[in-house]
Amino acid sequence: MIGIIDYGSGNIRSVQNALTRIGVDYVLTDQTSKLDLCDKVILPGVGSASSSMQALQNKGLVQWIQSCQMPFLGICLGMQLLFEYSDEGDTECLNIMSGKTQKFKASKKVPHMGWNQLTSDTVDIDNDAYCYFVHSYYVPITEHTIATCQYQDEIFSSIVKKNNFLGMQFHPEKSGLVGQQLIVNFLTNE
Repeated sequence: MIGIIDYGSGNIRSVQNALTRIGVDYVLTDQTSKLDLCDKVILPGVGSASSSMQALQNKGLVQWIQSCQMPFLGICLGMQLLFEYSDEGDTECLNIMSGKTQKFKASKKVPHMGWNQLTSDTVDIDNDAYCYFVHSYYVPITEHTIATCQYQDEIFSSIVKKNNFLGMQFHPEKSGLVGQQLIVNFLTNE
């Protein structure tokens, strides 16, 4: 059973639809007792870092996430929240990975929205794979970066990993067959 953390994020339905297409059972919940029964957990994310962290705090989910030992996937904002800090709303985040989220420079068209190419030497994808992005903030390349993307002159983290925590800046649930394969990889790998 896959747990989807319900904290008011805007893209929960698309994650549910992706799991249904793949044929995977899931539970949508904000209760840690139900999440404890899951094999893997997904933290979707659309919204602002400050309000999302407040919602996780209000639901008593921050410490649970920080101590989670099962495979964990953060999507878009859910990935950004895995880091120490976000410039968005001057927000302290989950502090699972070192680094901070920052805003694209004003000289860029923001948000970065649309299909863009992933590059990786370690992730099982073709280096011409394209995924769907919608974000105004990004994580620079860190020790946790396992795939990158370039938007104009900025190369940033598109997939990050630390221990059991995996994060994807793009929306795999909206990224066609490539995104579906990345979700399947998360679901089938330990």
